Amino acid sequence: MTVTPTADTITIAGKTVSRLGLGTMRLTGPGIWGDPADRDTALTVLRQAVHTYGITHIDTADAYGPHTVELLIRDALHPYPEHVLIATKVGLARPAPDTWVPHGHPVYLRACVEASLRRLGMDRLELCYLHRIDPEVPVADQIGTLQALKDEGKIGHIGLSKVTTKQIRTVTNDITVAAVQNVLNMSGDRHDTALEICRDLSIPYVPYRPLDAGTLAQRGRIDEALNWLLRLGDHIAPIPGTSSPEHLRQLVSVVTGGR
Repeated sequence: MTVTPTADTITIAGKTVSRLGLGTMRLTGPGIWGDPADRDTALTVLRQAVHTYGITHIDTADAYGPHTVELLIRDALHPYPEHVLIATKVGLARPAPDTWVPHGHPVYLRACVEASLRRLGMDRLELCYLHRIDPEVPVADQIGTLQALKDEGKIGHIGLSKVTTKQIRTVTNDITVAAVQNVLNMSGDRHDTALEICRDLSIPYVPYRPLDAGTLAQRGRIDEALNWLLRLGDHIAPIPGTSSPEHLRQLVSVVTGGR
């Protein structure tokens, strides 16, 4: 199958990957809960992203489903091509649909990493984000657990999600941060001071919800929204999500010029 590569690349967690990634949160049921309405379509989206369009940065989390999307990724893409980065996140508990609870106890984080390794069929999570910093647990304990898992070879690189500039500076005093993932889009979330500190520290910045949870796509502003993000800096790597093969084609056309 001929792969149409995306327009440019970025290095994240030691891999040179497509600057446009794929967020997978929408490959679940309502409330980011349970299985997708059409499992075959979800698998098609994942396979087309990698094998048809050359997207090599796939972002997921154990909380999506929970567990649903990690299993879908394994079924769709395993064995993983060497050039593809599968990034996952740990540290959010899911007691119910649309409910997200930070849970950063070291025992829980360790259990989450071990479970993600099994679901994804990996020996090492190449990029593992702390999904949220739990305010009830010392940051040093949360980061220390991930660093210990990295030292054991179970994590390759550590990322941070939904963090402030102060938290980034605190964590980077102790470990190397491979990527930061915060919400940023041209609709309701246009400003994030973490953008500048990531540029200063040469940390890839991965904006999630780049289309404002689909609002900008519904308004026909996909091109405008993604190009706005890409112009903010070479360290920007958006991860728009979709559950539709047609929508995926539209996303990719932004950076391939419609090829």
